[in-house]
Amino acid sequence: MLKKIAHFIEQHKLLSKGKKYIVALSGGADSVCLLLVLQRLGYDVEAAHCNFRLRGEEADRDEQFCIQLCKKHNIRIHLVHFDTNFYAVSHKISIEMAARELRYSYFENLRRDIGADAVCVAHHQNDCAETVILNLVRGTGIQGLAGIQPKRDNIVRPLLCVNRDEIEAFLTEEGQNYVTDSTNLYDLYVRNKIRLNIIPMMEKINPAAVQNIVKTAIRLSEANRVFDHSIEEASLRVCHSTDEGLTIDIGKLKKEVSTEYTLFNILKDYGFNPDQIEAIDANVDAPTGTTYISATHQLLFDRGKMIVTEKVDDAVSLKIPETGKYLFGNKGEALKVELRAVDDAFKISKDKNVATLDVSNIKFPLLFRNVRNGDRFVPFGMKGSKLVSDYLTDRHRSLIEKRRQTVVEDADGRIVWLVGERTDNRFRVSEATTDVLVMTMTQND
Repeated sequence: MLKKIAHFIEQHKLLSKGKKYIVALSGGADSVCLLLVLQRLGYDVEAAHCNFRLRGEEADRDEQFCIQLCKKHNIRIHLVHFDTNFYAVSHKISIEMAARELRYSYFENLRRDIGADAVCVAHHQNDCAETVILNLVRGTGIQGLAGIQPKRDNIVRPLLCVNRDEIEAFLTEEGQNYVTDSTNLYDLYVRNKIRLNIIPMMEKINPAAVQNIVKTAIRLSEANRVFDHSIEEASLRVCHSTDEGLTIDIGKLKKEVSTEYTLFNILKDYGFNPDQIEAIDANVDAPTGTTYISATHQLLFDRGKMIVTEKVDDAVSLKIPETGKYLFGNKGEALKVELRAVDDAFKISKDKNVATLDVSNIKFPLLFRNVRNGDRFVPFGMKGSKLVSDYLTDRHRSLIEKRRQTVVEDADGRIVWLVGERTDNRFRVSEATTDVLVMTMTQND
């Protein structure tokens, strides 16, 4: 078994001599085997044990066992205690998920603190088979059917080449005992139901069921690598970054072999879940204005393209009773409002973020707000009024830009400035102007 694991480590380039590694040690057969095997193979290892305070005296027993095991083999051990129940309740997640998040967060912080290269966990072939079945039951794609991978980020799994029977046989031969988590003996959790009920039934049909599932997962993992490369190339063909955000060309997307997988590859990093992506794919010809919202982003259909931007609160309504500096938004935006006399030194700014208006015809308080349906103004240099929406369309503004467009109106409800675009001609500066209102959009400093 040592030779098999050594070959697996070399084959997948998991570990290197001369570097330090953390072994996640629970005290169970799998992690005890991993710790002893890696030490026997000459790797520099330190152990890390987590006490989740979920099993009372049994959890304390496990901790003491790990301490004594490491003392016996002259291995440094790191210990941590968690209030897992409190974490689960405060984060509104299951106990299983809470323990997982706490465990891996601690491992990563410890890895950085002691300068370890990676964290070694004791997943083996039975765990891989259980994961494949679990993902299949929940519904998954190729990646989920590929099971557990030998390496992911800073986590490595050197025991994926052996099964539980081989592990227990190794420990028996070594005369090494271990502890058993009593919760693993009951089918209270989904994974336990698979381990205790489903896999034994499958092994009655075929004793090599676990090995065959793992072999299939390995083949699918290879197929997934090829598939991922193809989908990544498709993603690059159909999307690009613009000032608006990430833009997906619907026409190009429809020419790809798999629109759904291409969309999934693009949108998975923007908070969209598989059900949402499936719905977007099914409605790829949705009319302009159709919007999907994730936890962090929004996707908007706009004239043959989809635009993905950060989800922000676009609603702006800011009353301006007098001159001064007014802050809004969450990125330090500010609107500066000031009065100036027209003198020999006075010049009208050509900056699009500055509006200079004849103040004599403007009534306070002003209102800085988002554009609304039906808004009209008289664009500078024109005599007749125009719908703001038509003006923005003529300027080739996207729906996202239209929704985020702001205006300043006076107390009579007249738009004096289409912010960042154009002032209203009714308030233009003339030779008769003696005082001007200057409004400047800035980043708050």
